[in-house]
Amino acid sequence: MSLVVEAHKSLINVGLRAASNAFVTHLPTGIHGQDRVQKYVERAQTRLEHPSLHEPKSLLDGQVVAIKDNIWTARFPTSCASGILQGFQSPRDANVVNALEQAGAMVIGKTNMDEFGMGSHSTNSYKGGVRNNAVPGLHRSAGGSSGGSAMAVLNGQCRIALATDTGGSVRLPAAYTGLIGFKPSYGRLSRHGVVPYANSLDTVGIIGKDAEDILRTFRQLDRPDTNDPTCINAATRRRIADLKSARYRQRSGSTIRLIRKPSPQRVENSNFPVDRRRRYPGLVGRTDWAQVIGVPAEYNIAELSDSVREAWNRTLSQLDARGHTIVPISLPTTKAALSAYYVLAPAEASSNLAKYDGIRYGVRCSNSETQPDQTPTSPLYSHTRGAGFGDEVKRRILLGTYSLSSAGINNYFIQAQKIRRLVQREFDSVFSLPNPLRTHTITPLTETGVDYIICPTAPTPPPRLIDLKSSTPFDAYMNDVLTVPASLAGLPAISVPAPVAPESRYTDFANVGIQVIGQYGDDEALVRFVHVELQATDKEVRHYKRWRKKRFL
Repeated sequence: MSLVVEAHKSLINVGLRAASNAFVTHLPTGIHGQDRVQKYVERAQTRLEHPSLHEPKSLLDGQVVAIKDNIWTARFPTSCASGILQGFQSPRDANVVNALEQAGAMVIGKTNMDEFGMGSHSTNSYKGGVRNNAVPGLHRSAGGSSGGSAMAVLNGQCRIALATDTGGSVRLPAAYTGLIGFKPSYGRLSRHGVVPYANSLDTVGIIGKDAEDILRTFRQLDRPDTNDPTCINAATRRRIADLKSARYRQRSGSTIRLIRKPSPQRVENSNFPVDRRRRYPGLVGRTDWAQVIGVPAEYNIAELSDSVREAWNRTLSQLDARGHTIVPISLPTTKAALSAYYVLAPAEASSNLAKYDGIRYGVRCSNSETQPDQTPTSPLYSHTRGAGFGDEVKRRILLGTYSLSSAGINNYFIQAQKIRRLVQREFDSVFSLPNPLRTHTITPLTETGVDYIICPTAPTPPPRLIDLKSSTPFDAYMNDVLTVPASLAGLPAISVPAPVAPESRYTDFANVGIQVIGQYGDDEALVRFVHVELQATDKEVRHYKRWRKKRFL
């Protein structure tokens, strides 16, 4: 599809599929929006008619992207889907937005979300909730908090959407909409220009339909940023590269870990040509050996629906048929990860949101209620916050404020930090690749470690919006139970769609999300693994040579 056709199609879909409420604001409603569209179309037309005269800026040149409403954009307002930030115009673009525009991408608008990223279904928005209307007449949850970004990609309103992931806000919407949602390692992408929810957890993520687009976007954004103190520096990035190079050299000299020849039964039962490495050696690149896949027993929770469990088992069987080794692992502390997360994240949120008082930041509300002596019934500060914040944000501010108080900090916040450290150590103990943040030397791979961990993204398929009206906040928090552990450990994680069995009772929804977790810094290898082993199917065999020519891997 040419860039001109793709641009027009995206703009048309923004209007035709507005019922999903995916966007807060979009072209041409932004500042000089119509002029930007015209310039984009003219540049795309010139590139199409005279390719020799237009050197592409990058592999993202001409792609249409959408930005979550908590990431700064100079041409669009940034409201975080909150009433207290209505009309706020950021003075500059966020670092990630600037990098996309330098690469030639076109930002089409800002996507809807849960207010300040607090929610699991994108229904806590000042602009109204996001609706997953993939099945006509049946509105399901789009996931949260980045439901607008996911629906924009699903509706064809953009090719790639940037979002933020604090405890699963990229992976959960991707799982609910049948897309790919990637949360990089904490600190790989700059957070400069991202409105903070929980500083130690917030990560810029990417949502798309194809892992190739995900990897291209990640490579464009993966750079140090001195404006963000949490963004890892060049020295740490070199250490990560050295660790991965050492892994490749060690495995290249070993014949034990190479892909073994599958049995005839495995070839017959597999939906993927196992001998693809012989026919297309350039496709796999540096993943041309058997991977060790860890399956955590603690993730097989009682709340896991039959359709999700069946898709999980089928994915593991598929990987086993392709020659990979499946081993059980134990991560016992992850049972307490959700509780620790909902102590730490609200605590950081209560601190970050303290500045929205109508004096320093935020829309000031006039206090018209007065007592008989004409004095206000409540201070301006409390009145502004009470009117500007939604119920879920108020709830988390109260939770966080208490956990940071003198009465609760030792019993809650400090204990949650200890649990977080235990979760990080348990992940490090099961991976074969050492964590580059915890070692300054190139250590060999462990013989008993795993390369990736595979588990479901969400316990159930997306619930119906009508059913959410009778649910409790605790029910919404439980949706994050499988995504929170990787967030606490700062590990890269990606959700990929897995087809639901036809006999499942969720026959109106085609896919559920399967999550793959890698070691810190192993981001590109993780996306490549998903692209080759989980996303490619028999129907895509004809595209293998095209992938090889593009040097994707």
